[in-house]
Parts: sequence; C-alpha cells; structure tokens
Amino acid sequence: MISQLSWKIGGQQGEGVESTDRIFSTALNRLGYYLYGYRHFSSRIKGGHTNNKIRISTKPIRSISDDLDILVAFDQETIDLNSHELGVHGVIVADAKFNPTLPEGVNARLFPVPITAIAEELGTSLFKNMAASGASWALLGLPLDVFNKAVEEEFGRKGAAVVEKNIEAVRKGAESVLELAGGPIAELQLEPADGEQKLFMIGNDAIALGAVAAGCRFMPAYPITPASEIMEYLTKVLPKFGGAVIQTEDEISACTMAIGASYGGVRAMTASAGPGLSLMMEAIGLAGMTETPVVIVDTQRGGPSTGLPTKQEQSDVNAMIYGTHGEIPKVVLAPSTIEECFYDTIEAFNIAEKLQLPVILLTDLQLSLGKQSSEVLDYNKIVIERGSLVAQPEEVEDSKQLFKRYEFTENGVSPRVLPGVKYGLHHVTGVEHDQEGRPSESPVNRKKMMDKRLEKLNHVEVTNPILVNAPHEEPDVLIIGMSSTGGTIEEARGRLEKDGLATNHIHVRLLHPFPAEELKPHLAKARNVIVVENNATAQLANLIKLNAGSADKIKNMLKYDGTPFLPSEIYQECKELTVAWQR
Repeated sequence: MISQLSWKIGGQQGEGVESTDRIFSTALNRLGYYLYGYRHFSSRIKGGHTNNKIRISTKPIRSISDDLDILVAFDQETIDLNSHELGVHGVIVADAKFNPTLPEGVNARLFPVPITAIAEELGTSLFKNMAASGASWALLGLPLDVFNKAVEEEFGRKGAAVVEKNIEAVRKGAESVLELAGGPIAELQLEPADGEQKLFMIGNDAIALGAVAAGCRFMPAYPITPASEIMEYLTKVLPKFGGAVIQTEDEISACTMAIGASYGGVRAMTASAGPGLSLMMEAIGLAGMTETPVVIVDTQRGGPSTGLPTKQEQSDVNAMIYGTHGEIPKVVLAPSTIEECFYDTIEAFNIAEKLQLPVILLTDLQLSLGKQSSEVLDYNKIVIERGSLVAQPEEVEDSKQLFKRYEFTENGVSPRVLPGVKYGLHHVTGVEHDQEGRPSESPVNRKKMMDKRLEKLNHVEVTNPILVNAPHEEPDVLIIGMSSTGGTIEEARGRLEKDGLATNHIHVRLLHPFPAEELKPHLAKARNVIVVENNATAQLANLIKLNAGSADKIKNMLKYDGTPFLPSEIYQECKELTVAWQR
C-alpha cells in the first residue's frame, strides 16, 4: 500500500470537471486524508482545456506533486497534454466515446470506460462526471458508501430521484472500470487515513471566514478572478450577522465605500486582484492620509493589464508597497497557508484599527483557489483590538472647538472617535491638515504630520513576520520564499537534506515594513541564499537586498509561465546552483 497518490481530471471547461473534483475530494476528506489541490483553467466560461489535480496523502502536504497516478480524461486533448506526468504505475480512465489513444512514449494502463454512454442511459450526459468519479474511486478500492454520502450531500437539494441517478452513475462507472482492470489496482491502494476531522477549503474561503470572525460587517467589491470567492462567501454569510455585501460599479467605488464604512465605525474590507488594486491606489492613499483603518485583499494573478487572469504569479509586491503616490504608512501581510489566511485576516483588522492605516493582505492564485486540508481552526485564539477608539471625548466649553482627531503622539496613533459622538466633531480631508483636521500648508505642520503618520511603521507588531525552519547553524543553502511556495520549498528542502546538503528555509510573511532585523542573522550565517518567487524581476529578492543586504549571496529562482513551482524544480535548481558555487 502507498501513503500518497495524485489524481487529475481534465476536459473542456464547463464539462463538469470542477464538480467531479469537488465530490471526489470531499469524499476523500471524509475518510480523513490530507489533500492539496491545483486548478488549471482558462479565462472563459465554457471551452478551453481545464484540469484539476488533487494530491492525496496520509500525512500533511502543502504542495502539488511532480507526477501523476490516475488521469481521468473527458477528451483526447487531456491525455495529450497531461499523460507525460504519469508514473510507472500510471492509469488513464478515459471516456470510450472519443476512442482514446496513448501518445507515443507514454507507458500507462488505459481503461476506456463508457462514461458518456452510462450517463445517457440514465437520461442526460450531465451524469458522466459521477460515472468518472465512480471509476476512479473503484480503482482505489475505497468504500462506495462514503462516496455516496458525498453525492447525497452535493445533490440532496435537487430531490431523491436526482440523488439516486447520480449514485447509479457512480455504481456503473465503478463496475465498468473494475471489469476492464480485473479489480482494484494493487499499486494504487492507499494506506488507511487517520480518520480525524479536517477542514478542506480554498484560501479565499479562509479569508472570508476570518473576516466574519474578526467582526467585519461590510464588504463592497467588484467581481474579479481570483478574488470573487471572498465576495461570494460573504454574500451568503454576512447578512446572518447583520452585515452586508454590495457589488459596486468598479474597484474605485469598492475601496472608497470600505473607507467610508470604516470611518463610520464598521469593520470593512474589500478584495480584488492586480487590475482592481491599480484602480484602488488613490483611495488607499486617502486612507493613509485620513488615518482610516481598512483591510484590502490582493489575490495576485498573472499581469500586467488583463494578463493571465486564471494563472499563478507573485508580481504585485512592488505595487502593494510602493503603488500609492506620496508616502503613507501601510502594512502588507503575506499568509502562506489556509490557517494563516484565517488568522492573518483577523490580525489585519486589528493592525488596521490599532495603527489607523490600510492593511493589504497579499495572497496569490494558488493559495486563493487551491483547495487544501487544514487543521480545525481555534476560535479561542481570536482577539478583537480596536485601538485608540474614544467612546466619550472630554467635554469642551467652546462649541467651535474641534476634537484633535490627528493629535501628535509619540507612536503616531491619535485618538479616534466615531461620527455623531458628542464633543467628537472634527474635519476630514484628503489634503494636508492640522491636528483638528483643518487644511494646512504650514511647512512646520507638514513635516510634523508626515513624521507622525510614518512613525506608525515603527510600531507594527505581527505574529511571526518570518517563518523559520533552520536546523543548521551555518547552512549550505538558505531558501527564502513567500505565500503559496512554502510547502513546495519544504518538500524540496527535505530532498536536499537527503542528498547531504544542509538546507534552511525562511518564509517571509511581513513584506512591509520589512522584517530586516529578524532576517539579517540568517542571511549572515548562510553560505548561499536562493530566493524563490513567481515573477520575472525578482521582487522579493530585491526587497531583501534593499532592506537586509547580502546581495552578493543571493541568487534568484524565478518562474513566471503562469504555473506554480513543483518540488522537483526547486530541488533540481538548488542542486545545479550548488554545483556552480562549488566550482
């Protein structure tokens, strides 16, 4: 028996690939397996090749696999594009309708299952995704009753008749492939899972759940890939807690509405991707100038312009740190796991209110949309901190005297009051202003206000600004990454260790203000440093050089073809760079 395997389903977009993957992985999750998923999909509603890949393991995993064990194909294109990933015991379950063939050089067992025929016998081709799932499940030798429960949950709202037909499709798909294969395939039998409860979700859902837990009650947003799921989740959930989601006419409105709601005392957020964040930049500057807390999520995708809307990239780092004109304080957080997406969202709201500034939560497409297992979240860890929020200002005799909303303080954080509170009247403007908010062009005041606002960056406190896995005092190689590459780097690091290469790993979670002092000792001790990132211009590496030095040690590992790193790619390139250094 094996401890892990990889399964992929592919076909034309809109053909049921997504629902097949969802039910298949849900059933595996019920058995207690750890899962990590990757979606390859086109920038269109229907048509164009799409595939979903799921890695299944008895132990925690946080990366996609290099190879493939089972490929489910709804068309020949899926076989042609993906069969090269199949390992020595690889299996293809293909729809017999298109007369599947193996490409030259591919040695895999091909089972042409009458997937479409089974579905049409039951009344509609829509059932073919269940027939394909049943075939996959049967090859693994897993109990059908567990799978059928997942089917009932998926289709129960459509009535008993629909559930029964889907279960029948599963049964016929299973019987058909077992007849062709002569029974479950021994090399694909998984060891039993631990059976413990696990969450199974995408990063966007974790962020949305974190927002609800943090007390967010308003989200204005405009739909965009890969951020829309945050909006969709909150549309269903926020009204249950007295909140609301509004689809705005554009991202400019979304950001300014979030700022306005926050000024009124409501915890508010918006979420978008690169093109939307470009439109928000002026509003983010307004939040910085008016010292209004707001949380903004940027789910990075391939750019520039419309770029690759459905593909992986990490190229918004510079834009999120330096994008606004002028100079304002802001915090940029980059979670790297499902759990961090949840907890960091809560922390983002707390930081935003404690320091009265915009906080950007920076993810990437793989973390945003890649479905993966997560430990059960601990709601006892949740703490809500609203900062210097004054419930009742001191009484004043002069009715014209304004509240010092922007009062000079040692840490740069001024007392904040909500609109309508007695004795809290003050002026708010996007131009430079004095302590009461009145416009001011005084050079003395300007310098003091700028210093006051920027002082906040010296008081940013973040849980684990860097994640450190450093078993070696003086490693041969220190690998540094951010966001979704964490698990992939860890897997590659393990392989390098087996080869005798002392390897440490640091994942940067706070991108601005940059945690230079925390990182410098690790850079100093490492013989060589490799920075792994999904962009073409080494944005993270340059950020490290700018803030922490060690430019002479740093080498770049860049990938910007729209796909995530594989563990083998990081492993192999680290090996090659090490050989080059030794020369």
